[in-house]
Amino acid sequence: MASVTFKGTPVTLAGNEVKVGDPAPDFTVLDENLQEVTLGNFRNQVLLISVVPSLDTGVCDAQTRKFNEEVNKLEGVKLLTISIDLPFAQKRWCAKSGLENVITLSDHRDLSFGQAYGVVMKELRLLARSVFVVDSSGKITYKEIVPEVSAHPNYEAALAAAKQAK
Repeated sequence: MASVTFKGTPVTLAGNEVKVGDPAPDFTVLDENLQEVTLGNFRNQVLLISVVPSLDTGVCDAQTRKFNEEVNKLEGVKLLTISIDLPFAQKRWCAKSGLENVITLSDHRDLSFGQAYGVVMKELRLLARSVFVVDSSGKITYKEIVPEVSAHPNYEAALAAAKQAK
């Protein structure tokens, strides 16, 4: 498992560790209307999955905006932003942000995504900042678990991987 800190303090990641080349594990999360969404909803699509602890923090807000702006320039890539924020909070954030094409998904109910991808910070019951790219055949082609949760991910590497995924 990856070694992760939150503001310098080590945290324990729980769940299944996934690796590049693995089939992307399925998950069930909620959209802003409390409807269940699974990986199957995006079958045969290239996904950039941006995982943030909470949209209401500066780095998470910036990460979501940056990926949204850049992924909109990539043909055939869909951006999913997953956090444990309640769907109502995600909907409020989207309205306040002015971003229209953001797909925010909530893992608050049972940490299905976090457990399947090994990014649940046990001590905080939050998801560790991470990025995954899933190609159209359902394989993970890129993975980054950011070592310090308050730091930004490697945007360029994630976007390059999304651009190369087919």
